[in-house]
Parts: sequence; structure tokens; C-alpha cells
Amino acid sequence: MRSIFSYLWKIINGTRKVILNLVFFLILAVLLVSLFSGEDPIEVPENGILVLNPNGMLVEEKTWVDPFSQFLSEAMGSSDEIPEVLLSDVVDSIEKAKTDERIGALYLNLQNLYPSGLNKLQAVAEALDDFRTSGKPIISNADYYDQHQYYLAAHADQLYLNPMGGVVFEGLDYTQLYFKDLLDKLKVQPQVFKVGKFKAAVEPFIRNDMSDEAREANEFLYSALWDNFRTDVTAARNINPLVTSGKIDDYMSAFNSANGDMAKMALETNLVDALRTRTEVRNELINLAGHDKEEDTFRHITYDNYLASEMEVPESLQPTDRNQIAVVVARGQIVNGSQKAGMIGGDSTAKLIREARNNEQTKAIVLRIDSPGGSAFASEIIRQEILQAKEAGIPVVASMSTVAASGGYWIAADADRIVAAPTTITGSIGVFGLLMTLEDSLAAIGVHSDTVSTTEISRLNPLEEMTEYQKNLVQSSVEATYEDFLTIVSNARNMSRDDVHEVAQGRIWTGKQAMERGLVDQLGDFDDSVAAAAELAAIDDYDVKIIQQELSSKEQFFANMFNSSSEYLPVSTVGGDAQHWLMGTLNKVKSETAVLQNFNDPKNVYSYCALCVQPR
Repeated sequence: MRSIFSYLWKIINGTRKVILNLVFFLILAVLLVSLFSGEDPIEVPENGILVLNPNGMLVEEKTWVDPFSQFLSEAMGSSDEIPEVLLSDVVDSIEKAKTDERIGALYLNLQNLYPSGLNKLQAVAEALDDFRTSGKPIISNADYYDQHQYYLAAHADQLYLNPMGGVVFEGLDYTQLYFKDLLDKLKVQPQVFKVGKFKAAVEPFIRNDMSDEAREANEFLYSALWDNFRTDVTAARNINPLVTSGKIDDYMSAFNSANGDMAKMALETNLVDALRTRTEVRNELINLAGHDKEEDTFRHITYDNYLASEMEVPESLQPTDRNQIAVVVARGQIVNGSQKAGMIGGDSTAKLIREARNNEQTKAIVLRIDSPGGSAFASEIIRQEILQAKEAGIPVVASMSTVAASGGYWIAADADRIVAAPTTITGSIGVFGLLMTLEDSLAAIGVHSDTVSTTEISRLNPLEEMTEYQKNLVQSSVEATYEDFLTIVSNARNMSRDDVHEVAQGRIWTGKQAMERGLVDQLGDFDDSVAAAAELAAIDDYDVKIIQQELSSKEQFFANMFNSSSEYLPVSTVGGDAQHWLMGTLNKVKSETAVLQNFNDPKNVYSYCALCVQPR
């Protein structure tokens, strides 16, 4: 028996060494190639086509990822994260190409664009409409259009679809996972404390379905967003209302009229201009821009390479005495402490605002918010730093992106001006407390806990049942924090406490609805927010500077090394379809349960909107 285990161990250990050696030599080979290979300059072809091919979700700020971990994931083809695309990169490339004589047309390849916030899609659509004023054509082609992809494709001069493809408007929906039965089976006790009848962030842990209040709020919100989506699309193209009404009889009428052929239905209802195979579209683009014989395709440059080809003046050579409008991006869940990009840390975000305030060239600050909220304490730390900027005479504009709700509204409330997109999801002014206790769960497997304390004021212990004193303490803290929230909004928005309470209680609003209720000052996008900041600061000539966290010298070294090395990795298709229904479901479970690990408020009190569309 001993020899068998010894033999098995040798096999396991040998396999381990082989795998480690393979990984080591892969990394070494790629690094050597990157170090000794000269970088060819990126050239923009004359009369070339700019290919807009975003791969991922449009975001205001990319989530920070350890460069070594990212390199290994890409090398092994095992990354399961949704890729991210900077909205500013997409818009900037379109704006630059409009006046670039080397660019003759724009080609939309949206097959890998993930669902993104409606206001972000609107920003790209506006850039596309502006590009068309140059007289350069925009051509879009796809095998199949999801509705968010079609939203952008509708702004093309020529919109093509594969003869075997289709376009479907399914409307907007919200699906919430519920864990009550799971927690019951695990004998985990969710301890819930809340204020506001619409504050439904805790429902997944205490129910198996949506409450009437949550359903009412969701239907009100998503109906408004869908009306906006449908209005925008039908304004871009004269589409037959049969396919946009959302009624099954209308849809089936158009579907049956096309004999069940979805591509033919898209053509007959004016969703597309023509049905084209990939080869036909490719030949048309070659005729338009010329033939790239080396690549055997049309002469083109992708938008990311196009941006990389644009030489920028090094920051050290830029003038330092110009007025600046500082932009601080607050994207992600709000948590206590310092966090990397993609998560809003109370300390780290406050530090960025403080850095902007202490710069003599800063004349105004734009806080760009894309957040469903989180820790009430961390939100307050950020708000206090905003007040310091205002006391220093620096006006602050809160610029709301896709989501600025709960804690996201908390940090916006005291801005001199709040600018939201009509489709921004905001409000959700409410508070709850949440923690899990495991006394029954541990007891079921024979584990028990007992504690000795020197006072009656014992700390919360997740291994033991909460005492009535502890429950009363947390509930009172939640109620007090809600009153603080109401007071903050009341003072900042010049509203009475009762008027704020009327539109609060966790209720969610679109930007347009929030403006009608006094929670927002102006409807607009990021550029409008910058213009508002310049107006408040009374400046005409200025630079816009994004204040970002600085990487340590070690982080910068590895980032530069592995970012350049990843260019030489073979393209992997393993696990590449993160939108597959099964992986999408698993990722949803993972993301919704991962929210709990970021609940680190010192008082276990949160202003978080679980029912809002998440930034990622």
C-alpha cells in the first residue's frame, strides 16, 4: 500500500513540476521576445477605414487588475472576467477620425460589444452622428445584432445584416437572484435592519421573490428607460413599429409576414438596409478603401491602434500654469479604506479629491460617479472631502453616469451642481444594516461558540446569536444614519426634511425623474458637466485633467513589462465567450454574492442600491 501512495505522489509531483516549468518557460519566452523585438511604428493608412470594434463593456474607468495575474490568465486562456473598454477611448477615436484626412470611413464591428449603460451608448451615438457631418460614411455589419449593439448600428449610413442573422428587441428586464432558501438550508441567519419601504437591497437574503414595492419601483424605472431607448432608436431609423411595440402579436405579424425568416423580417421592417454575407461586405470595403495585400483585407486601422498612433506631448513638457478642471472618477461599490481603480474606497477617493484641491491650478472639480453605493461611513468620508474643496473656493460638479444611487447620491448631494443623464439611475436614498450569523449553521455540524467578555457591551460575533441589545443598537444606528442622509440632502438641495423623505425611502429614479423631484440640477453628459464646472469657476481657457491613483514603482515596472509582453501571446478562444448563457448565469451568481465581501462598513450600515443596474 505504501508503495502505491509513493508511486502516486511521484506522478502528482512530476506533473506539478512539468506544469510549473511550462508556465515558467512560456513567461520567459514572451518576455525575451518583448525585450528584443523592436516595436514597429503604427501607421494610419491613407484613405483607410477606422474599425470601431470594442471588445467588452463600456466603462468610465477600467478596474485595476494585477498585471502578472492578468498576464497568466491571458497566457492560459482562463480569464472569466467581462472585458472592459474605456468609453473615452471609443469617443475620442471617433472625434479624432472626423477631421483626420487619412480616415475615409468608419466601420462598426459591434459583435463583441457587451451590454452597457444607456447613457454610455448615447455618448457613442452622439459622436457617430457628429462624425457623419464630415461626409464620411459609416458602415455597420453583423451576423446578429443584440439590441444594445443595434442602438449604435442604427446611426450608420449603411446597415448590413448576414442573411442568416437577425435583430430582436427584447426590451429591458431586471433579474434578481434570491438566497433565502439557500441560507435556510445552510442555517445561516441574515440579520437585517432597514429604513424606507422601497429599500429592497436586503430582499435577496430574506425572500424568495420580489416584494410588491420592489416590483413597483422596478417597473416604473425600467419602463422609463425602455421608452427612452425605443425613442432614440426610432429617431435614428424609420423602423416599422411592429418590431418595437413590445407586443407579441405585432412581432409575430412581422415574423409570419417574412415566413419565419428573421433576417428577411429585419429587412422588411427597415431595421437594416440590406442583407450581405461577410465576403460581400469585405469586398465592398476593399472597393471603398483599397486592398491591403499583406493582410488580404481592406485598408484599415482599429480604433485602439489609431489612438496609440496619436503622439501625445509628455506631461513633463506640458505647460503647468494653465487653469485646470480636475476630474475624479468614482466607479464601483463604495467600501471603507483604500481601494484600487474599479472600486470606490472612502480613503483613496477622498485622497484624489484632496490632491485636486491642493493643486494651485485646479479651478473646479468634476466628480464623475458610476456607483450603486455601499458603505455609509465611506460615503461620508468622501462627502467631507468635497466640503473641504468647496470651503477652499473650488466649485464641485457631480456628474452622474449610468448609476449614482444610494451612497452614489450621498457623495453627490453637496456638489454645487448635479448633472445627470436622462437615463441615469439615481436616488435610492435609504439605509440598511446587514450581517450574517452562523450559530445554527455551526451547531448543525457540531461546532459551538462561547465567549467571555469584561463588559456587557460585547462586540458583534458572527458565530453567536445577536442579543436584543445588539439588534436595537444596529437598528437605531440605521435609523439615525437615514436621518443623517435626509438632513444632508435637505440642506444641500434646499428642501424640507419631509419633502426629501417623500422622494427617498430607497425609491429609485431616472435622471429625468430625479430632476423633476429636485434631486438633480441639470440633464446632460460628461462634457456638459465640464462646461458647468468652467461656468461655476468663471474660466474660459483650461485643461481637463483626470486625477488618478499613482502606481508604486514596483507596480509600474510590472505593468509596463507584462502589458508589452501580452502583445506576443497567441490569441486564445478558450472560454472566450463570457456571454454564453451558462457562464453568464454563473457569473451573475458570483457577482451578486461577491457584493457581500465588500460590505465592510465599521457600523454595518449601508446605503446601497442592489436593484440598480450595476456599473459592471
